[in-house]
Amino acid sequence: MFAERGFDGASIEEVAARGGVSKPVVYEHFGGKEGLYAVVVDREMEELLERITTALGSATHPRVVLERAALALLDYIETSADGFRILVRDSPVAHSTGSFASLISDAASQVEHILAAEFTSRGLAAEHAPMYAQMLVGMVALTGQWWLDVRSPAKADVAAHLVNLAWNGLAGLEHHPRLGDDQDAPGTDQPA
Repeated sequence: MFAERGFDGASIEEVAARGGVSKPVVYEHFGGKEGLYAVVVDREMEELLERITTALGSATHPRVVLERAALALLDYIETSADGFRILVRDSPVAHSTGSFASLISDAASQVEHILAAEFTSRGLAAEHAPMYAQMLVGMVALTGQWWLDVRSPAKADVAAHLVNLAWNGLAGLEHHPRLGDDQDAPGTDQPA
């Protein structure tokens, strides 16, 4: 109900009916619609953050990290579309522990450390890593919101194009981007 109609559009009666319980059961367990919504948002936040954290922590090359993070978000959207719809809505619950914006901020903080090390190794100013982390994570998140509705092209193609733009920039776009064959090896560094 929250995914379909949003917090304001879903009534406690409809939520209870959809769940096959009575209104008093919802109030007893969650204190009301706000409490139930907060639990749903927290559950989805935990799942998505776990997927992204796992993806970011399992690779060493920055391009592979980017590929895995993009795929983790798109996998979540594919398997938990309703959960993602709930996360991208503004939460009206003041005591909710998270929001999509805070998730994006958490992911950017993790990416920041990876970028800072990469910048340093390339002789670039590491103090710019936080800004670039926000750019990368924001690009992936907004593309995910778009893909939620269109579902075309295929998930791997969307991820490949995201990585193509993020890795190569507009000046070096590959003609036919694809994800690396070996998930532990970087994709091509040079445009095709």
